[in-house]
Amino acid sequence: MTDLQPPTRQSDFVEGLQVDPELHRFIDEEALPGTGIDPAVFWRGLAELIERYSGRNRELLERRAELQSAIDSWHLEHRDAPHDASAYRSFLESIGYLQPAGPDFEIDPNHVDPEIATIAGPQLVVPVTIARYALNAANARWVSLYDALYGTDALGDLPEPGPYDPARGARVVAWVRTFLDRAVPLGNGSHADAVGYRVADGRLEVTLGGQRASGPADPTAFAGYRGDPDAPTAVLLRHHGLHIELVIDRKSEVGAGDPAGISDVVMEAAVTTIVDFEDSVATVDAADKVAAYRNWLGLMKGDLEVTFDKGGRELTRRLAADQVFQAPDGTAATLPGRALLLVRNVGHLIMTDAVLDADGQQIPEGFLDALITVTIALHDVRRPLPTNSRAGSVYVVKPKMHGPAEVAFFDEVLGHVEAVLGLEAGTVKIGLMDEERRTSVNLKECIRAARTRIAFINTGFLDRTGDEIHTSMEAGPMVRKGAMRAERFLSSYEEHNVNVGLACGLRGRAQIGKGMWTAADRMGQMLAEKIGHPKAGANCAWVPSPTAAALHATHYHEVDVAAVQEGLIGRSGPTLEGMLTLPLARPPAGEPLASEKTFSAEEIRSELDNNAQGILGYLVRWIDQGVGCSKVPDINDVALMEDRATCRISSQHIANWLHHGIVDRDTVIATMKRMAEVVDRQNAGDPHYVPMAPAYTGEAFQGACELVLEGVEQPSGYTEPIVHARRRREKAIQAKEI
Repeated sequence: MTDLQPPTRQSDFVEGLQVDPELHRFIDEEALPGTGIDPAVFWRGLAELIERYSGRNRELLERRAELQSAIDSWHLEHRDAPHDASAYRSFLESIGYLQPAGPDFEIDPNHVDPEIATIAGPQLVVPVTIARYALNAANARWVSLYDALYGTDALGDLPEPGPYDPARGARVVAWVRTFLDRAVPLGNGSHADAVGYRVADGRLEVTLGGQRASGPADPTAFAGYRGDPDAPTAVLLRHHGLHIELVIDRKSEVGAGDPAGISDVVMEAAVTTIVDFEDSVATVDAADKVAAYRNWLGLMKGDLEVTFDKGGRELTRRLAADQVFQAPDGTAATLPGRALLLVRNVGHLIMTDAVLDADGQQIPEGFLDALITVTIALHDVRRPLPTNSRAGSVYVVKPKMHGPAEVAFFDEVLGHVEAVLGLEAGTVKIGLMDEERRTSVNLKECIRAARTRIAFINTGFLDRTGDEIHTSMEAGPMVRKGAMRAERFLSSYEEHNVNVGLACGLRGRAQIGKGMWTAADRMGQMLAEKIGHPKAGANCAWVPSPTAAALHATHYHEVDVAAVQEGLIGRSGPTLEGMLTLPLARPPAGEPLASEKTFSAEEIRSELDNNAQGILGYLVRWIDQGVGCSKVPDINDVALMEDRATCRISSQHIANWLHHGIVDRDTVIATMKRMAEVVDRQNAGDPHYVPMAPAYTGEAFQGACELVLEGVEQPSGYTEPIVHARRRREKAIQAKEI
């Protein structure tokens, strides 16, 4: 690879550190005022953090490499023999990859918000760099179910372009009435027969056709109302801890045609939202990071807003106000108008030159994220009445940690951050991403390492698959990417995560989460399939949009997650051998493991095309335009949410097949070139797009090839070292052209 080192830059010297001037000004002039933290305290605290922990961060990364080298050697020594699961496990124990589980325990975090501890519901993940999206995700606590059904394929088809279609609207209404009958049934009759709602003596009365009266079968399901009790403009219902608002407006287009005057049904949807500084963003230098931190600052101060054009109209989006209703007893009832916001930092691997240490070396970017994002959160937690965490906590999601030692390390880092900022110990909580194999197989001890901070554990099946491929790279060629979901290691992993979480006392104290629905435009399929997450005992699961959150929220009304979790406690879980089952392709009997007969020529071509197209479609936006996450058309023109986790799988899969001779280098390069032409066609309507073909010399194309051709050597198979370097160089090229 050619030299991709960044150019030299001017620095401010602060507490022995070389700090990018833009970052320095942002911290001193924007982030710190109002927090009570003096700039000297902040910068001294950062310098101490770097001095105290940089060496250990480096040692932990070296330990990853040592373990990977040992595993590679073991597989090479045993490649010609059938895989011996028992011997493999013994080997992993001998090198310290597998650690003995200690005695049982339960987590004990303090000041945990109910959105984390007791309310089960959808969770959004949004890139921090796009203010419009971040605001939309924060405001996705309340989302129209009518709109979500009408505008997607959730009913089985898409709406025709043009004005409102009353026939489709009637289908939406019928679907929702059936849902209401399941979630908050009436004592007699159906919501479909309702012709009016009123409040009398603190009770909800529903007038049915024929002037019959009813009320909720469970009277406590009535949570409040707005307007005149005899003619409310809104009725608030509650089920499984989530709220449903019936909006009544007989003068509206929809309400005028509804016997009960209901114009909309609004779901309490995204109870929590992760504001992401990691996989979904393309932040590669100080300028990018400052822009990201500034948006987080606006969210925590509550003053973030953005004006944009939509359909020829200028709109301004800002954070939603809280929802105020009259409770059944006549008192005011205020509900949060926004999702509880968590913040995802980068992992231990990423380095940054936004700050250089006393020796002029780059520092771990995670140190910056930890101190700066928590400092910014002080604008919320030190408010007399916090508007994000009403319990006074800060929730930091930490990705890509490998094993208990790395979790314990981050726990210490956060302790240092709390000390610098004068926060009570345990104020900062950890969202533990269970997405690397060494964390999965040692999950109990990982949770123990941060037992006073754990706010959630979440399965990231995308990164988990990428790590599986890389960790077992020398074992042999892997099954096709699409077949990975059916492999034993993945099902065992998903079940193990829930079992361990429950055994460690997360029920009622923290979230047990599941991964992202990536087919953002296939809401009908999501409705049919994603109910499996709450049924599996997950009290939150990731969705890609507010619309998806509204639809997924219906699953938490259909499934009582608290009851499911209660029934799962003590369940005998999958064996460790299941989680360590390697997803290897099996050639015909008598053929060598890397035989060309393992896959047909068509299977090989199809797999390469699919993976290469996905890598290129994602990277060309990431590197050329700085778009960290977006809906990228796959090879069949189906829009899928792509981020670095999906790119990691695809690049590692091709690298694995190349390494084992299923394909050769020339075939890979030829495939990349053919798929570059496909991606160029898919992006032909983008005026900012620069085609990769026919030159194939751009940073995006070269980076895609590099990810595959050098995939075996990449640390843990991560994409960041290559894509960050390529993006930095592309930015430099574009700056010179300007």
